Amino acid sequence: MTDEIKNDSGLPLKPVYAVEDRHGEEPPPGTFPFTRGIHRNMYRGRLWTMRQYAGFGTAAESNRRYRFLLDRGQTGLSIAFDLPTQIGYDSDHPMANGEVGKVGVAIDSLEDMEILLDGIPLDRVSTSMTINATAAMLLLLYELVAEKQGVAPEKITGTVQNDILKEYAARGTYIFPPKPSMRLVTDLFAYCRENLPNWNTISISGYHMREAGATAAEEIALTLSHAVAYVEAALAAGLAIDDFAPRVSFFFACHMDFFEEVAKFRAARRMWARIMRDRFHARDERSLALRFHTQTGGVTLTAQQPLNNVVRTTLEAMSAVLGGTQSLHTNAYDEALGLPSQSAAELALRTQQMIGFESAVPLVADPLGGSYYVENLTDRVEAEALGIMAEVDELGGAVECIESGWTQKRIGESAYRFQLRVESGERVVVGVNRYAADQGDRVEIMKVSPQHQAEQSAALARLRARRPRDVVDRHLTAIGEAARGSVNLLPVLKAALADYVTIGECCDVLRQAFGEYRPTEAA
Repeated sequence: MTDEIKNDSGLPLKPVYAVEDRHGEEPPPGTFPFTRGIHRNMYRGRLWTMRQYAGFGTAAESNRRYRFLLDRGQTGLSIAFDLPTQIGYDSDHPMANGEVGKVGVAIDSLEDMEILLDGIPLDRVSTSMTINATAAMLLLLYELVAEKQGVAPEKITGTVQNDILKEYAARGTYIFPPKPSMRLVTDLFAYCRENLPNWNTISISGYHMREAGATAAEEIALTLSHAVAYVEAALAAGLAIDDFAPRVSFFFACHMDFFEEVAKFRAARRMWARIMRDRFHARDERSLALRFHTQTGGVTLTAQQPLNNVVRTTLEAMSAVLGGTQSLHTNAYDEALGLPSQSAAELALRTQQMIGFESAVPLVADPLGGSYYVENLTDRVEAEALGIMAEVDELGGAVECIESGWTQKRIGESAYRFQLRVESGERVVVGVNRYAADQGDRVEIMKVSPQHQAEQSAALARLRARRPRDVVDRHLTAIGEAARGSVNLLPVLKAALADYVTIGECCDVLRQAFGEYRPTEAA
């Protein structure tokens, strides 16, 4: 008798699967519970959006990269912001020192956003912005630039991540405590319902929890538990379920267990459809259909033998397509070493294009549907995820689990178990713990010059010098009064940002009103 073999999530795997391992036939794609896909013909009508994540240095540099990628056939923008922008500090703040432009583009004010989007037609390009604590402000800056272009509100399309809960759970770019942060999330929901009807108001992210060590089942369970918390907060704020739920979207990772990743996406769709119908009584079919963006696994990339990452990214991208993603980012092979170089970013985009136009995979909806193995994995991932969600509910919900440290502890334990398997050699990573003698080709590492911080700070000084001080003070006072009250914060923030008040200045006022979050250690 052979030893039991388990996958990365710890699920036992049989050597062969047969008809008795399936629970029954799933309805066709485009019908409840959408296990096989949210559209009847899936990619025959239109391929997924090829949305390469990019941003570094100054707004002008990032603008050049965006235009390069759009010229090469990218079909949507995905903006990465630097850490100071993510946590509400201007580039000349002492807390920003050494981080300006490093992991994304530095955006301090409307002036930067105007430069970032110069020459990009916002009525024809869908944009995803990976931003959370300052999501409301970045969305308003985007809207202000679109208005200057003369773009009608209904033509402004894209997604803002706006998922603050996973920041507390796995990533750390939070500013305020959970309660005021959730207010900003639901204020954005309500604002977009009235002003930006085709904007996706949240992209609830499992990606960062998966990258931190969560298993596939934990990724979708924790993500959907966070989604439940957002829905409950929106309902408590007076929104009707079918007024905001159709604009809710998700963001998942895709790692190297090829078939489990496909099963994970199928299970997540089925779970969300039933949650929205049975728990929240949504009636609009669009509220039931889980739409998601996928990014291939950053943590699966290796600094050793970096060209091997081309293969890893290709396999993960194929899993995402077979799993029915609506949008996809493929990582560049050099990302374990530094920011993606232009040539590596282009090759990552070409990977998607070859899957889309050369492989014939998109010609059939859910081509792995009916596979004994995939259907069995779909059921088992769903069962495990539902068990985790039940545990979250018993502990008081997603926010309580984050505040107590339970979520962080669970993810950390999964990460530890995986790392033990790698270090023992049980889990092979080619070029790292096996076949590691030849380190392969050297690649040139892209670096961001410290000069960017000096340039950005000088531009901020010029901006502040030409603004009327009394106008800025009036806006900051209005933000503080709104924050201490109960009105929607976005209109007053928009008025300030339109007059070139900076993100850091807005956040300083909100810090005074809301306080700052300090994490609790898990028991």
